[in-house]
Amino acid sequence: MRLSEHRYRTVSSLAGSLLFVQNVFEARIGEVVNVLAPDGRSMVGEVLRIEGGTVLVEVYGETSGLDIGHTTVVFTDSVRKAPLSPEIIGRVFNGSFEPIDGAPMFIPEKQEPVNGFPINPAARARPREFIETGYSVIDGLNTLVKGQKLPIFSCAGLPSKEMVAGILTNARLTEGGGKFTVVFAALGLTFHEYSYYMEVLEGMKTGFVAFANMADKPVMERLLAPRFALTAAEYLAFDKGMDVLVIITDMTNYCDALREISTSREELPGRRGYPGYMYSDLASLFERAGRIRGGKGSVTMLPVVTMPEDDITHPIPDLTGYITEGQIVLSRDLHQVNIFPPVDVLPSLSRLMQKGIGAGRTREDHRSISNHLYKYYAAGRDLRRLEAIVGRDAMTKNDILMLDFADAFEREFVNQGLSRRSISETLDTGLDLMKRFSLDTS
Repeated sequence: MRLSEHRYRTVSSLAGSLLFVQNVFEARIGEVVNVLAPDGRSMVGEVLRIEGGTVLVEVYGETSGLDIGHTTVVFTDSVRKAPLSPEIIGRVFNGSFEPIDGAPMFIPEKQEPVNGFPINPAARARPREFIETGYSVIDGLNTLVKGQKLPIFSCAGLPSKEMVAGILTNARLTEGGGKFTVVFAALGLTFHEYSYYMEVLEGMKTGFVAFANMADKPVMERLLAPRFALTAAEYLAFDKGMDVLVIITDMTNYCDALREISTSREELPGRRGYPGYMYSDLASLFERAGRIRGGKGSVTMLPVVTMPEDDITHPIPDLTGYITEGQIVLSRDLHQVNIFPPVDVLPSLSRLMQKGIGAGRTREDHRSISNHLYKYYAAGRDLRRLEAIVGRDAMTKNDILMLDFADAFEREFVNQGLSRRSISETLDTGLDLMKRFSLDTS
């Protein structure tokens, strides 16, 4: 460890938010630097690459006004840390953990490195207990469980933004649960998206902590924002005993920022130009969710991934699927017929659903209702292809019943607009639907 800061006035070139500093005696990847501009401004940066005595620094801020001869770079021998306190609840920060809600900065109780560590597998407790999102298609058929990582796979133009807003507003624990809060990180926002989410947060009744990274900010801030969010979530969960739901949108913007930084470092690209270590980088985020054996609190994660070109085999959703425990897939076909949320039930899956449902958690008949709904809907969806070939008149009465059930299931169970349904209302809706079609529910 160095005993003092090192100052350099050896900037050799500037390229946007990137500085090249020559003849650096000692530095390390990820080290925080302070960039002192000739006009007296001070900006924070981070070491991206070291090659001999040349160091590449990414600056978090506006670099106009910097010049080669009069800019000072101070190497601090420290990594980025998150200031933490119970007072972060109800606050909105930018991607660098600076308040943007007009309230003053709080006095931190502690500081923790933002990179954190994945939970030791030996110390992990199994995810269990139910988190209610208010959406029937998730709560009833793809249940979210405390400590789970359940991504939402969307496509360009689909209402993932509105769906996230609904979960932000409606997510809660069932009766008898502990303290609950939502940590929200929004990456690469346009001004319109920022205004939308701020309006949603203003109307929230439950506790939240929000991090908003704008599209015009440096790409390194886009990589930092989810790490700040997860560090805050870990503090609230494991230090304060709260159950925390972390929503990150959009991980595609995060991965694009990762590719841009990798290009700046001149690293060899992998699939579709993304760095070869993108899997381990995503895992370093997703594996911070979970529960710790013998401890209170939990971190549950709902990352949103917009699939480029609607391709679920694209590296971003593909790698995300390997790390997480299921997926919620949005459908363009359902969206085109005004069904909201447009969740495609058949490819959607929650691998830990069984851990959070049943007597004492949701309802004793939850599993049975879910299985029957899935079975009848899958049969109706499959028969739609036959209907397109032979026509409805050539089909049996039972086949037509299944077709009608599939249509009603989408219109009445999946589609719920902006309204909220409790888990009891969700299960009753599914049960009533099957009884109306005289389908076996036993």
